[in-house]
Amino acid sequence: MAAKKRAVVSGMGMVSPLGCKLKSSWEAALGGKSGIGPVSLFDASTFPCRIAGEVKDFQLDKFISRRAIPFELLHRGAQFGIAAAIMALQDAGLWPLSYERPERVGVCLGVSGYPFDLRSLAYCARESHTNSSSGISSEYILNHSGSTGAWVIANLAGAQGPNIAINTACSSSSHAIGASLRLIQRGDADIVVTGGYDSQISETGMIRYCLVGALSQRNEEPQKASRPFDRKRDGFILGEGGIILILEELSCALSRGARIYAEVTGWGSSLDAYSLAESLPDGRWASQAMQSALKDAGLEPREVDYINAHGTSTAANDRAETMAIKRALGEEAFRVPISSTKSMVGHLLSAAGALGAAFSVLAIQHNTIPPTVNYEYPDPKCDLDYVPNQARRAKVEIALSNSFGFGGTNSCLVFRSYKNGTSRHF
Repeated sequence: MAAKKRAVVSGMGMVSPLGCKLKSSWEAALGGKSGIGPVSLFDASTFPCRIAGEVKDFQLDKFISRRAIPFELLHRGAQFGIAAAIMALQDAGLWPLSYERPERVGVCLGVSGYPFDLRSLAYCARESHTNSSSGISSEYILNHSGSTGAWVIANLAGAQGPNIAINTACSSSSHAIGASLRLIQRGDADIVVTGGYDSQISETGMIRYCLVGALSQRNEEPQKASRPFDRKRDGFILGEGGIILILEELSCALSRGARIYAEVTGWGSSLDAYSLAESLPDGRWASQAMQSALKDAGLEPREVDYINAHGTSTAANDRAETMAIKRALGEEAFRVPISSTKSMVGHLLSAAGALGAAFSVLAIQHNTIPPTVNYEYPDPKCDLDYVPNQARRAKVEIALSNSFGFGGTNSCLVFRSYKNGTSRHF
């Protein structure tokens, strides 16, 4: 059997509540800054939760001309993904696409189907009834399709290889990165534009999470509301953004003279089959995803240097993840530093796994671990090292990135430092 091909990260782009560039988002995270504040995208005054991690000062036409793509079809989340994809391709030296075999370039993204707001639904129905030839209703449908952004990104990149949109709730973009790893390992693609995007900060988006009691109601202290692993946590905060990684087959990257962030060496996936809203309390199947990822990478628990946790700031999830880490790593769990960057940006839903992956890669690059902010009151059932409140300098060779989604869909990625060539750094 032929050896599996190796996949490396040769470019990244990010739009997040901490900034509209990769560097600014990373520097803000290391500084423990919060991107969470009062909701401004709609009137949330009657909602139990009135705060969110919104992206500020974003305009897609700063990245690409309105003549180049159908702006009117693009949901806010898709616009974040497109901007992040352009930045990632530029970062990798692939914009405009100069690769000689576009059929070997794929797109695999984690996406959501976006809930229609009531005004859009009413307008769509009225126009469809009174003016069936106007095309207005089809535009609204495309606007709310999660895959529309993936289609635009593929067209902009000139990617004619595999094109995949994955929706597995909060683990969508982590699964997309894992699936991209497999495309490269099997030889189905040389380059894959991967990651994810999401934005559900709207009336209909937010009410769903309020109704299941998942959101924090610490409205008077927005920047302290997301507090993973802290005993006084009371729910997560909705965030939004787009994070794109360029995965590339190693020999392809080297032949281009590409600079390399890190290598992707493992992926594990599992399903709790337990609850739509909570992880299995004992962390059994989330642990299985972590163990599978380590096995896929050929690593032992003692080799892990950092874990970017799913860490949503809900009572049940944080305890279950702590149990999962203990099951997967054994006694090594008490040694490994763990942080949840959701403490600063909120929960980016389908884009959350890509954010965790990018921050894991940057932790390797900079030998610095971002903090879990707002960690003030230890929870006896969350008793690991969560890197409280301040970034930490540490040698990071191997990093795990956890994503555990609604419905118990679990994903874990393994990244390791790449030393046999020019390493990317900013």
